[in-house]
Amino acid sequence: MTEASPNFEGLLHRALSPVEPPEDLGRRLEGALMSLTESAAEELEAWELSAMRDPRNWVRPAAAVVVGGTAGIALVVLRARHRPSGSGGLRGARAAAERAVGDLGEHTRRLLGDR
Repeated sequence: MTEASPNFEGLLHRALSPVEPPEDLGRRLEGALMSLTESAAEELEAWELSAMRDPRNWVRPAAAVVVGGTAGIALVVLRARHRPSGSGGLRGARAAAERAVGDLGEHTRRLLGDR
């Protein structure tokens, strides 16, 4: 049986070997998330408050809030993972998260202007 069957372990090792992602994947993902966040902000900005009376009009703003919020959170996580943490451990993770939240606030202020 060993002569007729291929090297099963070798086949598994080749099939499950790690694949390196493209070098620009992080940059492209960040660009896509920024685009989603900006589009959601534009959708919410264009929405009129007077339309709130009719529940049928709530779908688009609700979707914009969900998409924008999810993209914003994903951006925070992505940026926190790419920044090296100086002290390591929980302190480093906390510092990275604080910087990422600060960046998100800065980006939000830029999108919405001085309102």
